[in-house]
Amino acid sequence: MAEIEIGQILQDFSVIMIVAGAMAMLSYRFKQPMVIGYIGAGMIIGPYTPPFSLILNLDVLNLFAEIGIVLLLFVVGMEFPIEKLRKIGRKAFVIALSEALGTFSIGFFVGISALNFSFFDSLFLALTISVTSTVIVMRVLEELGMIKEESSILILGVAIIEDIIVISMLAILQSVSSTGGLSLPDVGISVGITLAFIIGVLVIGSKTVPKLVDHVSRTNQHDVLVVVILALVFGLSYIAFQLGISVAAGAFFAGVLIAESKSHAVSKVLATPIRDMFAALFFVSVGALMDVSLLPLFIIPALILITVSLVAKFLTVYLAARLQGFNKLTSLRAGIGLSSSGGELALVVAKGGADVGVTSSFLLPMVGAMTIITTFISPYIIKFGWRFAEGFVNRNKKVD
Repeated sequence: MAEIEIGQILQDFSVIMIVAGAMAMLSYRFKQPMVIGYIGAGMIIGPYTPPFSLILNLDVLNLFAEIGIVLLLFVVGMEFPIEKLRKIGRKAFVIALSEALGTFSIGFFVGISALNFSFFDSLFLALTISVTSTVIVMRVLEELGMIKEESSILILGVAIIEDIIVISMLAILQSVSSTGGLSLPDVGISVGITLAFIIGVLVIGSKTVPKLVDHVSRTNQHDVLVVVILALVFGLSYIAFQLGISVAAGAFFAGVLIAESKSHAVSKVLATPIRDMFAALFFVSVGALMDVSLLPLFIIPALILITVSLVAKFLTVYLAARLQGFNKLTSLRAGIGLSSSGGELALVVAKGGADVGVTSSFLLPMVGAMTIITTFISPYIIKFGWRFAEGFVNRNKKVD
C-alpha cells in the first residue's frame, strides 16, 4: 500500500511539473504572467476537464497548495520590514483602509442583494475584489518607465498596507466562519485574537527573531539558515492555525520579522526558489479545482464583480487621496493603478473560504476567472488610464 501511495505521489508530481513547466514556457513566450500558465496547467490536469483527470490524488495537491500559500505569503512579507511600513505614513494608511473597507462594503452589498449570493459567499467575494496585485501593478509600472513617479510610490505604499488589511480580514472571516454564524461576541473575540496575535508577533518577535536570524547567518552555513527560517515560518503559521487565524497571516508576519534582520537579503535569496516551486503548485491546484463546466453560470457575475471592483477601488482611492492633500493627477493615477488588477491574494482568500467549508463550489473558479481577466487587462488600464488622466488634468488647466 505504501509503495502504491508513493508511486501515485511521484506520478502526480511528475505530471504537475511537466504540464506546469510547459504552460509556464507558453506564458513566457506570449509575455503573460506565469500565474496564468500555472492556472491553465491545473485546468488541463484537473478532474473537471474532460475526458479524464491526469491527477490520481487531489489530497496531495491540496497539501502542496497549503505549503505554497505559506511560502508565498512569507516571501511577500519579506518585502515589508517594519521600518518601511512606518515610512509609508499615515496618508497611505488612510487611503488603504478607505479602499479596502469601501470596496469590501460595496462588494458585499452587490453580492448579497444584486447577485443573490449567500451570506458567506458574499463576504469572501467582497474580500477577494478588495485585493490589488502589488506584484503585477508594480511590474507594469516598471515596464512602462513610471516606477519613480509620485503616483507609483503612493500605489506601492497603499498596496502594502492593503495586503496587511486583507490578510487580517481573512483571518477574522475564517475564524468567524468556523463557528457557522456571525454574532457580535464572535466578531469581537475573532478581532481581539487576531489583533493580539499581530501585535504580539510584531512587539515580541521584532526583538528576538532578527537577532536569531543574524546569529545563524554569521555561521555562513546556508543550509542551517534555510532550516531555521522555515522553522520560524511554519512555527508562526502553526500558532496562527491553532488560534483559528489564517496560516497566511502567520507566514506573512514571519516574513516581516525576518526582513528586520541584517541578513534578510541572503534569507530571501535562499527562500525564493522554494517559494517559487510551492507557489507554482498552489496556482496549479487552484486551476485543478476549477470546474470549467460552471463557466457559463458564473461568467456574467464575474464580469459584474470586476466592474464593481474597478469602480469602487477607483472612487475610494481617488476621493481618499484628494482628502489627504494629493493633487488631482496623482490621485487619478493612484486610483487607476490600484483598481487595475486583482491578484494572487484573491485566490488565497477564495481558497480560504473553501477550506473552512462555508463557500459554494462556484466561488473558487469564479475568482480564478476574475484573476485571469484582470491580469490580462491590467497593463492596458494603467497605460491608457494614466495617459487619459494626464490629458484630462491638462485640459482642465487650460480651461481654468
